[in-house]
Amino acid sequence: MASLDNTDSQVYSAVQDYYGKVLETSSDLKTNACTAGTKPTPYLCKLISTIPKAVNDKFYGCGNPIPLGIQGLDLLDLGSGSGRDCYLAASLVGPNGSVTGVDMTDEQLQTARDNIDEYGKTLGYKPNMRFLTGYIEELKQTGVSDSSVDICISNCVVNMSPDKKSVFKGVFDALRLGGEFHFSDMYADARVSSEARKNKLLINEGMGGSLYVEDFEKIVREIGFAQPRVLAISHIKVYDQQLQSMVGDTKFYSITYRLFKLNDNGVEQQQQQQAVVYNGLVDGQPDQYVLDINYTFERDVPCVVDPDTLLVLKQSWLNKYFSFVPAQNNNNNSVNETANQSTVKLMREVYGKSQNGCCSGQSCK
Repeated sequence: MASLDNTDSQVYSAVQDYYGKVLETSSDLKTNACTAGTKPTPYLCKLISTIPKAVNDKFYGCGNPIPLGIQGLDLLDLGSGSGRDCYLAASLVGPNGSVTGVDMTDEQLQTARDNIDEYGKTLGYKPNMRFLTGYIEELKQTGVSDSSVDICISNCVVNMSPDKKSVFKGVFDALRLGGEFHFSDMYADARVSSEARKNKLLINEGMGGSLYVEDFEKIVREIGFAQPRVLAISHIKVYDQQLQSMVGDTKFYSITYRLFKLNDNGVEQQQQQQAVVYNGLVDGQPDQYVLDINYTFERDVPCVVDPDTLLVLKQSWLNKYFSFVPAQNNNNNSVNETANQSTVKLMREVYGKSQNGCCSGQSCK
């Protein structure tokens, strides 16, 4: 995206003003978009509680998009805001990893930068963490090189971009082979009307720019990502009656997706069916590892998976946490028969159900 047209500039200006000046804390939002499909684990809750209060208070995310087991890796956060997820990630990657946040809102960036030294005292070392001013559609121009990161995260930000394809393509280029885009965002169960897409408040609250979930999955597959995997999903409730009247029957959801950049996105070719065995070495998940809503791997228990899942575990950064053995007829676990159900069907299943929030450390109580 070489330059911004008037429409793009208006969107950026509205979002900058809303999140930089209008909102004081996450409680000012008009939906429960700050929710996660699941409550953060006790391991993450403990880490969140150590993050400076100023950073936590200005957190406006809609999920919990940080994978565990990322020690020593390089991580990028799109729309990093006050830096809450970057601070959390810094404690996970440790002194040998790095964290880069990209945001366009000066007020949020100032909060993120101002608290680095304080957090370093908590960690016992100065985190390798930097915050860049720029647009998530222009990662190269902002200073993010191709094939420079292992993990990219984002928390309820992409939906506010006027050029989402450029965001996804930029992430794909920035990731190394085997890397992952692990992110939460808002999606709709139908295409949002043109009137809603132009409404300033709906854009700021995330609904105006929400993609129809099937359009999103088609876009990222065309760019080159492996089959999108849903880690968590929850229905977003709209509190404001004016907003509800504008969106009509369209329903919105917070979804945490995992998108992997693999060397070969085709089906794993194998002469003999294989099982995977989780070794229990991911920090915070010693007994089991949750890959997505379909697969939870128990430590030291062989599990036969579908070919796409086998490809992900073999070719991605997760490889070191799994071993691969010939499948035996007496394996207790087998291919998950529901692994290929559509995301739209998942939306219907969770509609109206309440979820635990994750906007701040308070959600861990």
